[in-house]
Amino acid sequence: MTDNEKELEKLTGVVERIVYQNKENGYSVVEIEVGEAEYETVFGTLPYIAEGEVIAAYGSYVNSPKYGRQFKVQSYEKQLPQSEDMMVKYLSSGTIKGIGPAMAKKIVGRFGAQTFDVIENNPEWLSDINGISDARAEKIGEQFREQHGLRNVMIFCRDFFSPSVSVRAFKKWGTSAVEIIRNDPYVLCDENFGVSFEKADSAARTMGHAPDSRQRLFAGVKYVLNHNANQNGHTYLPLEKLIKATVALLGASPEKTAEAITELVDSGICAAQKYDGRACIFLKKYYDAEQYICNKLRLLENTNIIADEKNISRAIDICEAEENIKYAPMQRKAIIKAVNSGVMVLTGGPGTGKTTVIRAVVKIISRLGMRYALAAPTGRAAKRISEASSEEAKTIHRLLEVTYTDGEQQQFTRCRSNLLTEDVIIIDEASMIDVLLMSALLEAIKPGAKLMLIGDADQLPSVGAGNVLADIIASDSVNTIHLKEIFRQAEQSLIVTNAHDINEGRYPDLHTKNNDFFFLPRQTDEDIAETITQLCKVRLPKKFGTEILENLQIITPTRMSCCGVEALNVRLQAALNPPSHGKKEKSARGVIFREGDKVMQIKNNYDIMWIKDGAEGAGIFNGDIGKIIKVDNMGEELVVDFDGRITEYDYTLLDELEHAYAVTVHKSQGSEYKVVIIPAFHFSKRLLTRNLLYTAVTRAQQMVIIVGDEQAVNDMVDNDRHALRYTSLCERLTDFS
Repeated sequence: MTDNEKELEKLTGVVERIVYQNKENGYSVVEIEVGEAEYETVFGTLPYIAEGEVIAAYGSYVNSPKYGRQFKVQSYEKQLPQSEDMMVKYLSSGTIKGIGPAMAKKIVGRFGAQTFDVIENNPEWLSDINGISDARAEKIGEQFREQHGLRNVMIFCRDFFSPSVSVRAFKKWGTSAVEIIRNDPYVLCDENFGVSFEKADSAARTMGHAPDSRQRLFAGVKYVLNHNANQNGHTYLPLEKLIKATVALLGASPEKTAEAITELVDSGICAAQKYDGRACIFLKKYYDAEQYICNKLRLLENTNIIADEKNISRAIDICEAEENIKYAPMQRKAIIKAVNSGVMVLTGGPGTGKTTVIRAVVKIISRLGMRYALAAPTGRAAKRISEASSEEAKTIHRLLEVTYTDGEQQQFTRCRSNLLTEDVIIIDEASMIDVLLMSALLEAIKPGAKLMLIGDADQLPSVGAGNVLADIIASDSVNTIHLKEIFRQAEQSLIVTNAHDINEGRYPDLHTKNNDFFFLPRQTDEDIAETITQLCKVRLPKKFGTEILENLQIITPTRMSCCGVEALNVRLQAALNPPSHGKKEKSARGVIFREGDKVMQIKNNYDIMWIKDGAEGAGIFNGDIGKIIKVDNMGEELVVDFDGRITEYDYTLLDELEHAYAVTVHKSQGSEYKVVIIPAFHFSKRLLTRNLLYTAVTRAQQMVIIVGDEQAVNDMVDNDRHALRYTSLCERLTDFS
């Protein structure tokens, strides 16, 4: 028993009934008999639990207002039943496929108290029983040994890792999992397991691994590279910086760290390349992705079929007549380039007519008999471009027909061996695409097809590693049209003109009244947060009606501080959706989810089901915003309404939701809202930049309200700092040109 378990309560009993079980992650609700006719409800991660087993559960009692006292499990042990009656119940429970109640009675009747020993060690003896073939007997033995194997893995891991990690490790390595983890605990730092380096490192020390072991050095190097890819967007690090960061993390010598990096490169786990005479180290997947992007873009250019420009010009004239519009010269040029290029980039700020060009391109390529697909990186971005263009649009993941192995490992059905059939692929909000997604997209595009990338290169780069759109534009290797003219209707909008002023380094007009851009001066962070709260709770609903809250979004630069996402969400939940007797709630990760709360999905989930107007569908995507309409503590689920899509969230999925009264600028990318409120306050200069303010302002369709310090706004405009990203795509494309 661990020290942790000594502090927890222990509950021992026989599993009488399984109320609920999620076989993917092991979450279960079970009733156990702890005494004669005395039962307790136990819930938590209880993988492969079966009726008839004796378990020792460690955890604590919790009181549910609806279900009363229940036992919440943190870890558990299970033992095989000893009596023949309980053996029959265990074997009949479905934990071993192919054994029903009748067969279970036959097996126990034949082997009695030795039943489990026979199944584990001599399963071939089972074939003596009528109805069990040799193959079936062997299969029963394999399944039984798997059950024991998982138990051993869970017992071994329980001092270090969660039960869900044990389940994933057992699924991947089977009965070898214990030996693999003991030899190298750092294998669990792989993204499929989600174990932090710090936790794996602590386990390794407990298991007796030396501080300068090869496994630790390898894991440290990979951790530094992964951390910088995921948090800072780097696809590589210069060798000297990688050594320095790894030495600081591990306390190892620079010499041994350099040796470890060389071994990782020699083994193919990492890759090395020289740029400007400086050695640079990649994780292999990022090296391969950037190289593939370069190669495929060049292939698409070289296999492009050029259409007759007279036909294109004639099609544009027809489109102008049908739309009752006259395209500006640069728009017309963009349309021609889109139709006649293997790869083309269209970039420009708000009000410059990018959507008009997209609509025209779709009409013209349809008229020319080309098949097309319209997509964007996120669900909200896809929905927005679909509404703007009146054409169906998908997420890139949906276009590539994403699937998941074991519910976790992402794979794309559309790939090199199963290419997309469309002749033209049009991608909006391309600044959000990271190198791995871009590589996957290009793998699925057939040679000879055309690729059109649309995006605002002045917005924030992708959350994931790389700087794809900016690198492609900077390389000057593909046709790029930059729309700069602001059209007459857009010129009347302060949102548009201020956005362009910000982008060009001029201070926005904060003092013109009676337009769509407002500034409320406040000096302290507390005053800013309180004013935003009052705007949402009182002032805006009073002037425009409570429905404005459905179309309003607070966008803030950071998660931290009084004006950051976390503090504002707590404050706004209390103001706009306070606790009440009629509203149920669920606490998870220290966060209270309450009926009526505004929430956001923070990762793509293509499997979660929804119903809208009686029709079923699947998929809730990163950035989708909805409202909690029901909290069901008995059923262990939330029901969320995403614009009419009614979705049920098992409590094990709550780490995919967070409150969305306020969101970060990064999370708002690809989305538009009718009203946007932006707090302007003094914080880290690393975050408060011109392109961050520009991105926030351009999320608004009808109104922007900035609350805060005018000097803070001006400081952001002055701060044209672009976070350095170590990427190699621009250099590769330039060398290729």
